[in-house]
Formats: sequence, C-alpha cells, structure tokens
Amino acid sequence: MRVMGGRAQHDPHALEAGGVLVGRHIRGSRDVVVDLVTEPMPGDRQSRYSFHRSQKPHQRFLDEIWRTSRKTCVYLGEWHTHPERHPSPSSVDLADWRKRLVKDQVDSESMFFVIVGQVETAAWEGFRGTGRLARLEAVQHAPT
Repeated sequence: MRVMGGRAQHDPHALEAGGVLVGRHIRGSRDVVVDLVTEPMPGDRQSRYSFHRSQKPHQRFLDEIWRTSRKTCVYLGEWHTHPERHPSPSSVDLADWRKRLVKDQVDSESMFFVIVGQVETAAWEGFRGTGRLARLEAVQHAPT
C-alpha cells in the first residue's frame, strides 16, 4: 500500500500512475496476498487524468518474479491513481477491466482492480466468466 499510496495525486499537477498487482493465491481459500506492485516504467503514458501501461516492461518484471518465486507469485490485476478524493472507475476504466477479464491470461477466475484516490483507495474484483465487477471495501488513507 505504501508504493501505491505514495503515488496519490495530492498535488494539482501530479500525473496518474499505475502498474500491475503481483502476489499469491492462498491455497484452500479465496484469499489473495499482494506482495508487489509495479510503478510507472519507461513506455508508460501518464497525464493528469489518464494512465496507459506499456505491456513489455511490466511483462518482463512479471516473468522475472514468476521465475524467481518458483512460480508462486502471479499477476493478480491492475492499479492506478485518480485525482479525486473517493475514486470511482471511469467508463474507460470499466471497458479496460472488462477487456482484461476476457483477454489476460491468468490462472484464476477473478482479477483485481485498484484505484488510489486522494483520501481512500478502492478495489474491485472482476469475475472472468461473467465480466461482473464487485466493489470491495475501501481503505482510508492516513492523513498527510
């Protein structure tokens, strides 16, 4: 949470940031643990109101983590920031998430999508079979 929260857009000129969520599925449960997140990398496009993740550098990171973790750390989903206090997904976010639920190769029935706002961080679980998105409990940030 420290990496993502550190990218919250408090400054009026701060650009959106984002990356991928990497972690583990806990065997015998529906629980997941997010171990790492990527930060913006060369090739990513950032503006005040958008973030577009470049595929190749983040995929190289995922491939390396997969190898060094002995195939236990996997791609869980995506995160990015919004310049709003209580984040909600835009129509662009929703379309991208639904596309990822269909096209991304993951060994799970769901993926996770996180938006870091200025006051809280919100998350959604997306279900691959139906494309349904369920909002998870939001987390309030510590005062800055």
